[in-house]
Amino acid sequence: MSPMSFRAAAFSRSCLAIGLVTALGGHAAQAADPAPAPVPAAASAAPLRLPGEGRNMPDSFADLAAKLLPAVVNVSTTEMVRPGEDDDDGDDGDSTPQVPNFPEGSPFEKFFHDFMNRQDTPNAPPRKMQALGSGFIIDPSGVIVTNNHVVRHADQITITLQDNTVLKARLLGHDDRTDLAVLKVDSPKPLPAVPFGDSDHARVGDWVLAIGNPFGLSGTVTAGIVSSRGRNIEQGPYDDFIQTDAPINKGNSGGPLFNLNGEVIGINTAIFSPSGGSIGIGFSIPSAEAQGIIDQLRHHGRVTRGWIGVRIQDVTQEIADGLGLKSPHGALIAGVEPKGPAAVAHLQTGDVIQSLNGKDIDGRALPRLVAELAGGSVAHLGIWRKGQQMNVAITIGALPEEKTDKADGATAPAKKPAQGSMAITGMGFTVGEIDDIARQKYNMAEGQKGVLVTGVTDDSPAAERGLRPGDVVTEVQQSAVNTPADLRRQLDAARAQHRKTVLFLVQNSDGLRWVPFPLPDGAGH
Repeated sequence: MSPMSFRAAAFSRSCLAIGLVTALGGHAAQAADPAPAPVPAAASAAPLRLPGEGRNMPDSFADLAAKLLPAVVNVSTTEMVRPGEDDDDGDDGDSTPQVPNFPEGSPFEKFFHDFMNRQDTPNAPPRKMQALGSGFIIDPSGVIVTNNHVVRHADQITITLQDNTVLKARLLGHDDRTDLAVLKVDSPKPLPAVPFGDSDHARVGDWVLAIGNPFGLSGTVTAGIVSSRGRNIEQGPYDDFIQTDAPINKGNSGGPLFNLNGEVIGINTAIFSPSGGSIGIGFSIPSAEAQGIIDQLRHHGRVTRGWIGVRIQDVTQEIADGLGLKSPHGALIAGVEPKGPAAVAHLQTGDVIQSLNGKDIDGRALPRLVAELAGGSVAHLGIWRKGQQMNVAITIGALPEEKTDKADGATAPAKKPAQGSMAITGMGFTVGEIDDIARQKYNMAEGQKGVLVTGVTDDSPAAERGLRPGDVVTEVQQSAVNTPADLRRQLDAARAQHRKTVLFLVQNSDGLRWVPFPLPDGAGH
């Protein structure tokens, strides 16, 4: 793995967290030069006029920072770690002491070796682990927002305000999928709070201000701009992060990202860094996504999400060519959950969902947009099915709880093709019929249908696309195949239609997915 990695930007259980806040605010500086003369209407192709040097730049963030700092708090957690338990399941550091390199056989080596062994014995006493992060108050009654990874597993949570007041906090609710948590403290007087803004109005290049309180001494402020929108960093199914160059370091997780109106438009949660320190690439959960989650956690302690019961993937140019779509647009259905909302609405594998309630979507955005819908509500999907546009009404279901058990994906490679196998010329794999030996070898269900992949050539198109022995091709060009002869007929039909790409629906232990292949000249033999 590259030394660069995504790391939680909050706390480390092995050391004091380093807090970071981005300060941004104040009043815009007055323009030193007169406004440029208006461009004549006829000069429609005139070059874009940019502001002069220093124009629209805040001259100070002090006024805004002074107003916002009292609402940003330090979040301190305590956890009792028992022998055999992990101190921290994140990437922020190893909290276990390392044995120094003493000379072999020396008394010091024996002392530290014995000490470390005692820490892991069943009778060793529990150890108290502490961690630090940030949060912010959203209601004067004492409701506080932070990251889930700041408070998860905590036995005790303590909040330190800007004036050094220390309050015990209780967890109202947390959400693993979006890394959000809501806390509550009891205060004899109303607390300073900050409002949410609309992150959808934040533009790339807008000034932002990140504030954190990592040490409980006082808040820290750093400034930057919105670097990008809609970032997917593979942290969860609903990634839609705001990227900013406002420094975000350890201890700053859970802190707010403000616009210049003093509104929270993001919750700082992660950075991209080789060392854990800021290199100008930080990520915040947008307020537009967070507010609904926070409301549910605050009032119900848990989150319910909309669900339609499909497995989808993005439509690439290759997939679009294979389907006959003019442009790569939408979410391709690779599987339909039996008895789920999509099955009830008669959606099919191979359908392309192109819009949700009139809004164009892609595969990455669909899970997040569906999750925001209330269970029991009716949504309208724009579907492309085998060359025809369709509108389908679907009743949104509630997302089932995650299953903890996973199928074992390990399979032994086939040493040689089964009898009656067929090589797919130009694609680099062979297929055969599913028989009792194959069912037992690859742990298949009794009723498994399709054509078995019996071998894959190294460095072939099949290997590049992740095919492996034991995979099952269930459809070619949205038509079911159950024998190698069926597969060959579908390839011949695609070639007769002068297609450049052919789509295989492939099933393995991870589920179903569509795999596009350039269509070779030879069909197989």
